[in-house]
Amino acid sequence: MDDYLRWDSRVAAFFAGSPFDVASYRSRIREVSSRFDPVGSVAITDAVQPLSDGAVSRLASIARGEGFFVTTGQQPGLFSGPLYTVHKALTAVALASRLEALLEVPVLALFWVASDDHDWEEANHVHLVDTSNALRRLALTGSPDPPRSMGRRRVDGSAAGALQELARILPPSEFTPDLLAGLEADYGEAASVAGAFRATAARLFQGLDMGLVDSQHPRVRELGAPILRRALEQAAAGEDQLAARTRQLEEAGYEAQVAVLPGSSQVFHEDEQHGRERLLRNGFSWVLRTSGRRLQDDELWALFDEDPARFSPNVTLRPVLESAIIPTVAYVAGPGELSYLAQTGSLFEAHGVGMPLVFPRVSVVLVEGKVAKVLGKFSLEVDEFHQPVHEIIGDVVREDVPTPVRDTLSRLRGLLESEYEELSASAQEVDATLSGPIRAARNESFRALSEVEKKIRQHVKLRQQTELEQIEKAAINLFPLGKPQERVLNVHQYLARYGDGLLADILAAARAAVNSRLGPAGSSVPAPVSPTWHRAGLE
Repeated sequence: MDDYLRWDSRVAAFFAGSPFDVASYRSRIREVSSRFDPVGSVAITDAVQPLSDGAVSRLASIARGEGFFVTTGQQPGLFSGPLYTVHKALTAVALASRLEALLEVPVLALFWVASDDHDWEEANHVHLVDTSNALRRLALTGSPDPPRSMGRRRVDGSAAGALQELARILPPSEFTPDLLAGLEADYGEAASVAGAFRATAARLFQGLDMGLVDSQHPRVRELGAPILRRALEQAAAGEDQLAARTRQLEEAGYEAQVAVLPGSSQVFHEDEQHGRERLLRNGFSWVLRTSGRRLQDDELWALFDEDPARFSPNVTLRPVLESAIIPTVAYVAGPGELSYLAQTGSLFEAHGVGMPLVFPRVSVVLVEGKVAKVLGKFSLEVDEFHQPVHEIIGDVVREDVPTPVRDTLSRLRGLLESEYEELSASAQEVDATLSGPIRAARNESFRALSEVEKKIRQHVKLRQQTELEQIEKAAINLFPLGKPQERVLNVHQYLARYGDGLLADILAAARAAVNSRLGPAGSSVPAPVSPTWHRAGLE
């Protein structure tokens, strides 16, 4: 990611141009315009759900061939999934707005709901921090077998338990009842997992200049079918092209995000019995990877012709298909996506599709007032929580009696010892039998002092335990499960406290980050920005 933000020449070789230079976008819109009929044949607009009046207007312009999209997307996740889903969407909104001003053409943010994804173990759960600062995991029930896509997997009431748990976790506030009611409506029994996710996204982003498109929408399937057919017809060449690009990436010093499997195509097939399966080449026939079923060429094409909607792209072909059917000027990507997009350039070339510019999503850390107090108390920065908690604690938690207290106790012991010795010597002149009572008094004084020191040490340990718990709770909020906050926590724990103003604040942070990375026309400002959102005084 650092090399990408610096636009290092090694990484630049794998992309279509700098996403930090306006000239790259001007070049991109010329390439897109050459592929899409300017008199109104941008058919994908039929599949787009606009979320604002501004989105409706821009969509009409795009349908006439007069505008472009900034796209992003995510596989469906429970209750909108991790925070980075929100960050990606709002980065796309901010980038579309900035490009519209710079390029002087309509630009609309478009969120691609990846309904084809079938990773049940990733989609079926979400994490939130409850009011006692404990990390809680909520999950849908159900079996991963067969591996159905999220667009075909029904909720069937499995969200009821997760919704009940969410109601117990969220803080009581003026916002909580509406949030819960909205999610209950989204996750009705008839909904698919992807449909519920899409409904939640529509509510969260309602009023923003953005559209939603579902990868399983009939229009998307219709427009994408030629790309899938070509990918199957040229599967061997596609594997070779992807393998060659992967070797180039590794030779440049980067790791490949997606493994290239021998004989694999970039296409999946799905049916009700076996779920979604990768198609593998086997001589002049095909094998479905999970079930092991074999298909001759004529059987495969009969299936394709009968119902092309049963076929879908894998992660490397998906951005090619998207750019082929959507007039995309830029794609907003997370770090992992940047890596696999670097592998896909040859596939864009093979399908005669220009690669979009790839803009890195903004990373926003939500620092609430209760966490900010801990950071301030121990003079800690958010980035320090990337290290293990025990290392932070070892650096900042005081584990022993403070030096001034320890020195005072030592001096006091010395004084007691010397003064009692002097008293005993002086008392000998009065009466030799006084040495016993004086010695007893001396011992009692030392015992009393030891009790005081013991109580001090107890309070030090209590303070240490309190400080340790404070730092651990801050870590749960900032770096839960040893991962960045945005990759684990869900937005609803924050919406319940702060309402929709939270999204407005994150969007403002995204706008600031986009504007700092993409300067005026002709300039290039690739400085990395990771803004922190914070409202002081909120507990």
